[in-house]
Amino acid sequence: MNKPLRSLISLSVVLALGACSATTPETQTSATADNQAVQAASEQNVLMAPYSGPYGGVPAFDKMDLALLKPAMQASMAKNLAEIEAIANNPEPPTFANTIVEMEKAGDELGRVFTYWGIWSSNKNSPEFRAIQGEMAPKISAFFSKITQNEKLFARVKAVYESDEMATLSPEEQRITWLTYNGFAKNGATLEGDAKKRYAEINQQLATLHTQFANNVLADEEGYVLYLKEDQLSGLPDSFVKAAAAAAKQRGREGEYAITNTRSSMDPFLTYSDQRDLREKVWRTYYNRGNNGDEHDNNALIKQILTLRDERVGLLGYDTYSEWMLQDRMAKNPENAMGLMKKVWPAAIARVKEEVADMQAIADQRGDNLTIKPWDYRYYAEKVRKAKYDLDSDEVKQYLQLDKLREAMFYVAGRLFNFDFTPVPDGKVPVFHEDVKVWEVTDKTSGEHIGLWYLDPFARTGKRSGAWATTYRSHTTFDGKDTVLSSNNSNFVKGADGEPTLISWDDAETYFHEFGHALHFLSATVAYPTSHSGVRDYTEFQSQLLERWLTTDEVINNYLVHYKTGEPIPAELVAKIKKAATFNEGFKTTEYMASAIMDLLYHTTDPATIEPQAFEKEQLAALGMPAEIPMRHRSTHFGHIFSGEGYASSYYGYMWAEVLTSDAAEAFAEAPGGFYDEEVAEKLVKYLFSIRNAMPPEEAYRKFRGRDAKVEALMRDRGFPVSM
Repeated sequence: MNKPLRSLISLSVVLALGACSATTPETQTSATADNQAVQAASEQNVLMAPYSGPYGGVPAFDKMDLALLKPAMQASMAKNLAEIEAIANNPEPPTFANTIVEMEKAGDELGRVFTYWGIWSSNKNSPEFRAIQGEMAPKISAFFSKITQNEKLFARVKAVYESDEMATLSPEEQRITWLTYNGFAKNGATLEGDAKKRYAEINQQLATLHTQFANNVLADEEGYVLYLKEDQLSGLPDSFVKAAAAAAKQRGREGEYAITNTRSSMDPFLTYSDQRDLREKVWRTYYNRGNNGDEHDNNALIKQILTLRDERVGLLGYDTYSEWMLQDRMAKNPENAMGLMKKVWPAAIARVKEEVADMQAIADQRGDNLTIKPWDYRYYAEKVRKAKYDLDSDEVKQYLQLDKLREAMFYVAGRLFNFDFTPVPDGKVPVFHEDVKVWEVTDKTSGEHIGLWYLDPFARTGKRSGAWATTYRSHTTFDGKDTVLSSNNSNFVKGADGEPTLISWDDAETYFHEFGHALHFLSATVAYPTSHSGVRDYTEFQSQLLERWLTTDEVINNYLVHYKTGEPIPAELVAKIKKAATFNEGFKTTEYMASAIMDLLYHTTDPATIEPQAFEKEQLAALGMPAEIPMRHRSTHFGHIFSGEGYASSYYGYMWAEVLTSDAAEAFAEAPGGFYDEEVAEKLVKYLFSIRNAMPPEEAYRKFRGRDAKVEALMRDRGFPVSM
């Protein structure tokens, strides 16, 4: 999924304050000395240098040297401290221009360093980087804690926020002033003495723990690879077998077949492998990440993280972490978030019972003599899919070529956003891996340069699992125009040499989803960096909505073609896909919601009473969690909430956003031009994409739809009874 600069340091304060940083008066002398000490070295450090080259400048990914990272971080933080001190100690009365705008300008070098940091963290991780990360994480946390502990800086921000000048500012300027003020107020700016000191200490401790948690999960993903022999491949599609052979060869095990410990490898293996013992092994290995009782076990870290978070929000007067986290989200409080979950949960688990009954019947008919277990669910669900809908997932996969799907996404972007994507010749723009390709994005009508789109699609050692989007530069105009550098990152299993990469229908939806984030970045028209800060239960909405265009006739008829024959996908197969649209929805909804509910429970319960494994088991039992399904992210590898704070107590946000998605999709379905209706598309871009966080999301949605979203649309989408 999206990882901007603000989330890289795992501090929610940065979400509110954009690129700004701060220091207390006491550190001014040492910060200046540090700045002088590293200045000479920093002048030659490519990680800090302004982007150069074409397209308004691009990151020097071809010159990345890990030896430069630590000095670059130290130097850029020192420079940023000096910039912030100048703002805090300005003798002139505080104004929007000399306080808020100057904070928006500060920290450009630090932002560039974090761009490279993010590449090493997510795309090119290594033991050497993790050593630097472990050393620097608490120092970075301490650095950013100084934002809320700079009394002079907060006083200036508060003065602007409470001034008569606020009424004269543009809506976006008022919004970023509030976001900046709220970031301080929410994150301890009003604390004094020991409480202020303790708040900073907790942030440093959490930064270390978050890093350890993420690295433990990565270690288990890299350390547990199952190698198969040819006689263990029964049931597996040819495309998967070829990809597994290539993965083994890359790891020095030619002649074998590698099943890696990632979802993109686990999911198809559990769907197709006839070897039940191997399915169980792969399932247990995947779902036990971080829970193996060894040096990479995360159970103790979870309790420490929860305890520190609870103590920290207690310093601010909040009863629970969720109460603190959700006050500026669309949900506003944990009760509203849990309320949405409870509206959908009964229908989801009721559907699971139906799905399991169908699967058990198939198993019994086959004489398999078993009771459905979690490692059987995907396998027998596929058998039910074939029996009920005559739909073979592997047959569908033959029409889902990664390159053709990319062309389909470009088509959609052209129709809705008027964007044109042109490949950038290899070598013109530096990349950090040979798999990365780059496209220039322009306006189809005017030819205006919008930005670049980087694509890093394939899994490899050192790359974190999952799919995500990020930016290396965001659109701003307040200090000269900056164009967008956006990126999509996935973990598809690369096809064998000379073969196209074929992906599942679910993966195709994810591909469109992440491209939705990229379009959100590329379509921005805001002026200020802070306008790009996200509201977590809203930012997934735009990307979820884009998934809907995968099933439009224009995409199906033109881009879903057989990888061997080039023939379009048959109409009868399309009909089966659409008929089966809500198939297995019980599984998908329940595994996700179990994680979302557990997230809220973890952050509304006294951590002193929590032992992660027992707590997970007890709470899921109380919910009536079906035994045949695990949480999508079990506690010990739930990186969304324990390797940082971006999604902590906010994983429900995917469902909150899905309500908006279903409701917005009905707006297109009801329009004369359907999903390509020009009038609705214009409002989509104007109010839901280009505005970013320069407007409260609930207000933006009302401008698009004319009303608030209704949960009934979600229930209809999933084939659940609306009355439940």
